[in-house]
Amino acid sequence: MQVASTGDTVTIRPLTRDDLGAVVAIDAAIEGRPRRAYIERRLAAALREPKLHAQFAAADGAGLAGYILARVLEGEFGRVEPGLRLELVGVRANTRGHGVGRRLFDALAQWARRHGIRDIRTAAEWRQSSMLHWLDAVGFELAPGQIIDCAVDGGAYRPERDDVIALAEGQGPGREIDFSAPAENDYERLARDTADVRSMTPADLKEIARIDRNIIGRDRSGYIAARLGEAMQDSAIRVSLTARSDGVIVGYLMARADLGDFGRTEPVAVIDTLGVDPEYAHRRIGHALMSQLFANLGALRVERVETVVAHRAFDLLGFFYDCGFAPSQRLPFARRLD
Repeated sequence: MQVASTGDTVTIRPLTRDDLGAVVAIDAAIEGRPRRAYIERRLAAALREPKLHAQFAAADGAGLAGYILARVLEGEFGRVEPGLRLELVGVRANTRGHGVGRRLFDALAQWARRHGIRDIRTAAEWRQSSMLHWLDAVGFELAPGQIIDCAVDGGAYRPERDDVIALAEGQGPGREIDFSAPAENDYERLARDTADVRSMTPADLKEIARIDRNIIGRDRSGYIAARLGEAMQDSAIRVSLTARSDGVIVGYLMARADLGDFGRTEPVAVIDTLGVDPEYAHRRIGHALMSQLFANLGALRVERVETVVAHRAFDLLGFFYDCGFAPSQRLPFARRLD
């Protein structure tokens, strides 16, 4: 199906499974190595959930001239309205400089508007001058958020993230903690031992949605259900976790791990959502989830984990910094659609 004509020799159309080989070839020429497994998973996810993906191809007489792939953002990073995350864009070498990338972006923007989306997000490393130039040319600006990341280091022990804070009797959760008082660190007991941390399952949806609603103030069951379904169907992203206390879910962490998003060249996990039941605040539940996440990512040989935090979310930034995160070399960008 032809979506739009972009000139005498190039046509924009939906990207299909038949384009896989050509996409891999163009991507390999750009990145210097093939990423077939990532691209194949990406196309499979789009076919499985067409309402959550937008992807277009530019075709000319020689075949595939370029491609662009994006995913719908629903609740990631605390969003309150839908958006698009631009994940992959590429143009064949002999067609660069002729506006093919802009035409692909225009098709993506038209798709977004038809679906009530007014915001496209992406990220790029500050050293990627050619990508930064293209983002500027199609109207992107720096987004009002901060990307922070942390090396997984094989899940190696990190005391500020992994240790339990030992409290004197009577100073449990709900009491003010005197951080100036001397306290022993129990190095034999890690933060993840303070809660029963498990992989998420579809049966967890109701309790996760309840906690999320208490934190956010609105129902995001649809978003959470979609992420759970994704985790169950794609083994590349099964790193989402729940934390239980006395058999009840009291916290959750939703993350995905893959190679390829935004042109990354190393395996990276992205934390989309993290929440703890307010009644269980200050009990190291968040640290227990993070501790187990890093252990799991180390076993999966994922090298880094990242997330996006609002500039003024000081409590959340403090939590992540305590877990070893720091400002990333990658910059967030946004493009509003009028």
